[in-house]
Amino acid sequence: MKVRKAVITAAGWGTRFLPITRSQPKEMLPLVDRPLIQYSVEEAIKSGIEQVIMVTAMGKRAIEDYFDRSLELEYYLEQKGEIELLRRMRELSSLVDIYYVRQKEQLGLGHAILMVKDIVGDEPFAVMLPDDIIDSDVPGLKQMIGVYEKFGAGVVAVERVSDEDTGKYGIIEPERVAKGVYQVLSLVEKPEPSQAPSRLGIVGRYILTPLIFDILKFTPPGKGNEIQLTDALQLLLKRQKLYACELEGVRYDAGTPLGWLKANMALAFKREDIGPELRAYLKKLL
Repeated sequence: MKVRKAVITAAGWGTRFLPITRSQPKEMLPLVDRPLIQYSVEEAIKSGIEQVIMVTAMGKRAIEDYFDRSLELEYYLEQKGEIELLRRMRELSSLVDIYYVRQKEQLGLGHAILMVKDIVGDEPFAVMLPDDIIDSDVPGLKQMIGVYEKFGAGVVAVERVSDEDTGKYGIIEPERVAKGVYQVLSLVEKPEPSQAPSRLGIVGRYILTPLIFDILKFTPPGKGNEIQLTDALQLLLKRQKLYACELEGVRYDAGTPLGWLKANMALAFKREDIGPELRAYLKKLL
């Protein structure tokens, strides 16, 4: 069955960006000239996704407003003769069908996914964490869909992490089945280096089958007293195969201030309109 739906989780508190996230959703922080969350939406569209489901929370209304039409703004731009800008604003509000679900309690990624069960229904779906920006020739999610279509099972995105970073990721025990593709034999959530079965850490892209909903219902709270998706995937392995795709491209962790700054610099350098001037400015500054 085709992967038509993508769930984008945007319900976290954004504590690593306080105090700005007291009133500004982290997902709406600008990455060059677009909010973080728009990169995930555009990656989903380029990967063939037809419906996007966003899991939000209290204080995230700006996300809904951003992807909605703004008739006043459109009228203003039309009156000013800003036709190209007007076209872009109208295009933004018609990118893809978007549905919104509100997570009332911060109980983990697994709980957020459970919130969309009735909308997803009985079909495979993608999960995207907007903190992770994947810069690649072939969209990251599209690479994963290719693996799903070949092996007919769920897929997690992975990248190689350092010894000191194993405690930040879910780590897989892999068995290589193709170039950059592994069957997942087991998973451990944020292990110490000595307990990690490999150095392949799960990053913010998943393709899941609807069986995950049944598993999540009975997954006990894990680290942080939250329902961890990694724990649910470990239980899933008893009933269904799972694969890992080592993404081709560069991942930026824009969920921290330093990672967000790095992502801004890297993507800005690639822009013909601002890259050369920015590069010259930084050379002068340094």
